[in-house]
Amino acid sequence: MADLTETHIAALDLGTSKMSLAVAKVNGRDVQIVYYKEAPSAGVRYSGVWNMMQASDPISSLISDANNDLGLNITQAIVGIPKYPVRQENNSGKVMDRGEDTEITAEDIANLKRFAKETYPLNDPAKEAIYGAVAQSFSDGEDFFQIIENDIIGMTSNTLEGHFKIFIGKKKELQNIDKALSKAGITPKRKYFTAETTAKAVLTPAEMENGVALIDFGGGSTSLTIYYGNIMRHYASIPFGGKNITDDIKSECQISDTLAENIKLAFGACMPDRLQNLSEKVLHIRSNGADADKQLPVKYLSEIITARVEEILYAIFYEINESGMSDLIRSGIVITGGGAQIANLGSLVTELSGYKVRTGYPLPRISGQDIDGLRETTAATCMGLILAALEDGAGNCAKADTHCGPVHTDVEENISGGKSASEADAAETATKERPAAETQTGEIPAGEGGTLFNDDDIEKVEPPKNGGKGKTNIFKMLWGQAQKAGKRISEETDKLIEDVSGEEV
Repeated sequence: MADLTETHIAALDLGTSKMSLAVAKVNGRDVQIVYYKEAPSAGVRYSGVWNMMQASDPISSLISDANNDLGLNITQAIVGIPKYPVRQENNSGKVMDRGEDTEITAEDIANLKRFAKETYPLNDPAKEAIYGAVAQSFSDGEDFFQIIENDIIGMTSNTLEGHFKIFIGKKKELQNIDKALSKAGITPKRKYFTAETTAKAVLTPAEMENGVALIDFGGGSTSLTIYYGNIMRHYASIPFGGKNITDDIKSECQISDTLAENIKLAFGACMPDRLQNLSEKVLHIRSNGADADKQLPVKYLSEIITARVEEILYAIFYEINESGMSDLIRSGIVITGGGAQIANLGSLVTELSGYKVRTGYPLPRISGQDIDGLRETTAATCMGLILAALEDGAGNCAKADTHCGPVHTDVEENISGGKSASEADAAETATKERPAAETQTGEIPAGEGGTLFNDDDIEKVEPPKNGGKGKTNIFKMLWGQAQKAGKRISEETDKLIEDVSGEEV
């Protein structure tokens, strides 16, 4: 039974390929992650809930397992808002006649942000909702301009003006989250736009200060978040991710979705020409008796994966150029999310863009990092949600009394300012001509990080050592490809939006 003086924060990541739940125990200033678990997702596409009944099943299972293991009754959860479709706009707020000697407080900044959100003219208020806002700069209307939030608090001024990025998405996406959680027996405590919360979970202060691009490779969507001067400056997302890679493998190899996902997790890698000795290995896929066994060379598998990943990357590079900040990303690119576990992805990003690249694992800002799966890129969203909830003082999401009824509160939508392999089907297993390290069980082995490959097996690509001077030229070389990819992605996106908007659940 939990200590009555403790509170708990439950964070829920509703992903397209997997859902995850993290629970943090809070006792004063002592915060510990006490639970983390992932489960295959259902009823989610492009990071948004579209079938509430299907989505409620894995949510309910995760909550039930956490309750049983921790002796809690989780009645609420911190949940992330879908990454796609979201567009960004600009808006300003201004307060005059405050008094010459009136000090600017954090409450003044919060009120100005609220004003900027409430006064932005939505194209269709019945279908659109503001997911959040991020302050870009402030001024006193006279002497000081382009001041960041931390610097203007404490100044005195008769006028306060702020400029904000406003993030807008579908209202139905928020409603679907409420319905799915309700069917699972819980309510949303708060909703956060995860672009900023995830960034704060994986990026260092130096990276956010000097300029960095965070690419979050999700199952159903991939997003780009650019930081500069400790401020989120640009956001974009596309409806393509790891699920598309799985679909490509399934289609090319004529196998089940489950087997394609497991093969991707165990053997997936980019850059087939850099696999060295493993490029000659062949996966032997046993049939269920109706069809002949299949042979899948690891090199061909890598070619399938690389083709889709390059298309996604070109679209993201297009967005980087459109942001006008390609020369300000001095800390390079950080990749996170489930797709970041594909071997050689960082090397491919470096080769195509010229930027230095690192993998964005959750930073050890909260104790409990020894919990299985919590140090993987797939846990970044949950960790970001917990950090945001702690910063905002979100309160308790659970009770120790398992017979206590659910707690009902107003829903708040805010923006903060494991490898998850599906269990292999027993009737479908894949084996290959094994290297010495492979097991003899007939199942697909998965090495650390969700791949078979070790550091010695894959050639690494070092970033160019030219002080960043080559980045602009490389982008010029890729510009034609990026424009084509961006146009193709845009056309596919319009079609997807039409398809989704025409469905009734």
